[in-house]
Amino acid sequence: MTKRVALYLRVSTDSQTVENQRRELLIIGERLGWEIVEVLSDEGISGAKGRDKRPGYDRLMTMVARKEIDLIACWSVDRLGRSLQHLVTFLGEINARGVDLYLHTQGLDTSTPAGRAMFSMLGVFAELERSILRQRIMSGLARSTKRSGRPPLDPEKVERIKRSLTKGVSINATAKKLRVGVATVHRLKQQMAQAA
Repeated sequence: MTKRVALYLRVSTDSQTVENQRRELLIIGERLGWEIVEVLSDEGISGAKGRDKRPGYDRLMTMVARKEIDLIACWSVDRLGRSLQHLVTFLGEINARGVDLYLHTQGLDTSTPAGRAMFSMLGVFAELERSILRQRIMSGLARSTKRSGRPPLDPEKVERIKRSLTKGVSINATAKKLRVGVATVHRLKQQMAQAA
């Protein structure tokens, strides 16, 4: 019996493309005799986002609920989601509707008990990978001695701005002359007025 299949493709950033995923899954579908019912994609959307923020995924789950497909084919487990809880819920929903899952890079087919067990393990590793990456980023930021934002103004430049303002030069003219932002000069003028 020919399987009715929906392909689900996703990339996290706008600079990436789903074309490689699409091409490879279409080749596999042709080789295995799948009937590709629909190709769904979410481009520039994180896998950590919920169904309401992923229109392609939302459509996929609607197709599952309506029993319009027999199988979901996806490039990799991390294309579906990043949270173990989300992935387990997803697998439960599709299994309850009799829909199987094919994951290309993992060579996984959930129509078998071993495939279902392996899917759960892959979800654990996807979540672990994400949390390790987040920890590394946060650790790097904590170690960094570099302040974020603009560096503070040189005290000598602050004094030159104040002298210019005291002489009656306008905020815009002072900013242009001393090559600083108008907002910076305005802030210093307010500080001078408060101190007086």
